[in-house]
Amino acid sequence: MEAGRTVRNLGVVGVGNMETKRELRVGFDVGGTFTDGVLMCGREVLAKAKSLTTPDVTGGIVEALEAVMTKSGANPAEVAMVSLGTTHTTNALIERRNLNQVGIFRLGAPATTAIPPLTGWPESLKEAIGGHELVHIIRGGSEYDGRDIVPLDKKAIEDACKSMKGKVDSVSITGVFSPIINDHEEQSAEIVRNVLGEDIPITLSHRIATISLLERENSTILNASVITVMRRAVNSLKAAVRKRGIDAPLFIVQNDGSVMSADYAIDYPIFTVASGPAASVRGSVYLSGIEDGVVVDIGGTSTDVAYIVKGFPRESSITVNIGGVKTNIRCPDLLSIALGGGTIVKHKDDDVIELGPESVGYNLVRLGKSFGGPLLTVHDTAVALGKLQQKLDVFKTDYVTHPEKINAVPKALIKNAWVAIKTTIEEVIDKMKTTPEPVPAIFIGGGALVVPREKIIGVSEVLMPDHFEVGGAVGTTIAEIGAYAEGVVDLDIEDRAEAIVEVTERAKDNAEAAGAIRNTVEVIDVEEIPFTYMPGKREKIRIRVKGQVL
Repeated sequence: MEAGRTVRNLGVVGVGNMETKRELRVGFDVGGTFTDGVLMCGREVLAKAKSLTTPDVTGGIVEALEAVMTKSGANPAEVAMVSLGTTHTTNALIERRNLNQVGIFRLGAPATTAIPPLTGWPESLKEAIGGHELVHIIRGGSEYDGRDIVPLDKKAIEDACKSMKGKVDSVSITGVFSPIINDHEEQSAEIVRNVLGEDIPITLSHRIATISLLERENSTILNASVITVMRRAVNSLKAAVRKRGIDAPLFIVQNDGSVMSADYAIDYPIFTVASGPAASVRGSVYLSGIEDGVVVDIGGTSTDVAYIVKGFPRESSITVNIGGVKTNIRCPDLLSIALGGGTIVKHKDDDVIELGPESVGYNLVRLGKSFGGPLLTVHDTAVALGKLQQKLDVFKTDYVTHPEKINAVPKALIKNAWVAIKTTIEEVIDKMKTTPEPVPAIFIGGGALVVPREKIIGVSEVLMPDHFEVGGAVGTTIAEIGAYAEGVVDLDIEDRAEAIVEVTERAKDNAEAAGAIRNTVEVIDVEEIPFTYMPGKREKIRIRVKGQVL
C-alpha cells in the first residue's frame, strides 16, 4: 500500500480508563455511499464493517451493527457506549421529507415587521413546514440593554396557539436580543405549553444561536422542523441495539466533532447537520496523533477537507447554508468537492476533460472498468498504475475483477487522469490552509487508497493511520462531550473576569445536560468579540468546553 507514513493508534483523546476494564464502544458513520461501523475497546479496533447506506439510513446502520458484533463475537453486555455520526437531519432538510409542521413566533413587533420570518427560504421548504399560515409576529422583544421594546403580548400568543392547535408538530420562538435577555422567550414557551400541551416540542432561539435575528430565527425554525426526524432515528437505533442485547447509552456526534446524549440530540438536532465530516476529523486525530494540519476524507462520491486546530475542526466564520437557508449555526469549516473513488473521468481520446462531478457511487462494482463496466473512474486509474494492489477486508468485492479492461485503457489517458486528480487535491488543500508552510495531511476514507499521496504540494507528509477506511466511525466513539455558552456584557458596569466565570459555568451546565461528567469538564476556548456599533463597552463572550462521558 502506498502511503506517506503508517501511524498505529497514537492518539488518545478522552477515553478515560477504558483500558483497565473491557468496556466496548460501537460507532457508526453514515456516508453517501457506505455506512461504516466499528467496535472498539480502548485504542483497539476489534471489528469493522461497511454496509451500503440505505434510503432510510437506519437500515444500513443495523446491518453494520450486526456485522461488527458477529465478526468480533463480543458480549453485548460489555458494550458501554453506542455513538453515531448521522445524516438524518441533513437528508430530511435537503429532500424536504418527514419535516414537522412548525408554529413560528417572532417576538419583535412593531420593530421587526419589515422582513417577515421565512424570507429568502426555498418555496419547497416553506411549504414542507407549513408555510406562512403558521407564522406569527408578536409584540415584544428586548433592546440590546435588556429593556423591553414593548411589553410581551401574552394574549396574542395564546390566541395564535388556539388557532394552530392540531395543525403543528412543534413550535419555534425567536425574540429580539434574546441571547442577552431571554425572559420573553421563556414566558412565551410557558403560554404555548399551557395551550398546546406539555408534550409539544418548543425550540427557543437563545438556546440555538447567537446575535443576528434573521439567521438565528432561521436556525431555530430548522431545528424545530427536524425534531421528530431525530426522535424517530434515535428510537429506531435504541430498538436496534436493544434487539442485539446491548444496553448502553446512545450518543450523537455534534458539528464540532464532540458528542451529546441521544436524548439531548432530540431537542437540538440542528447541532448534528455536519456530524459526519466532524466525526471524520476527530477520528483522524485519534488514529494519527496529529492535532494540527489538514484532514482529507475521501469517499466513493466526494472528498471533504477540513483544517484541524488542537484536535478539533476549525469553525466556519461565514454564514452556513443548510437546505438553502442561511443560518448562524456553528459548523466546521469544510470544503467539499466532487472527487471520490467512483468519480467518473470524462475524457476525449487521451485528454481528460473533467473529473465528475458525477460518480458511480456504490455501482462502482457494476459500472467501473475494473469490474468490466463501461466507465473510467478514479478507482480505475489507481488500479491501472499499480497503486492499488490489495483488497481491504471491509470490502466484499476484490479491487479488480477484469484486469483485461484496465490493460486496454491507453497509458497516456491514465497518466493525464492521475495528474488531474493530484492537482485537484492540491488545490483544495491549499484553499483550506492558513499558512504557506507545508502541513501534515491525514488521508482517511475508503477512497484514500485510490488517489495520489506522494509529493503533494503544500503537504509536509501524508499519513494514513491504521483503520483509515473507517476513520469517521472511529471518530464517533471518542467519549467527549462538547458544549458552549455565550453572553453579552457591558464592561462599563460589569467585571470582565466575573462575566467570563458566569458564562463558563453556563457552558459547563450545558455540557452536563448533554451527558458529560461535571468534574471532567474543561475550557478549550474563550472568545471575546466587542460590539463596536453599540454604546458602552459591550462585548460577546463565548466559552467552549469539553468533558468526558465515561
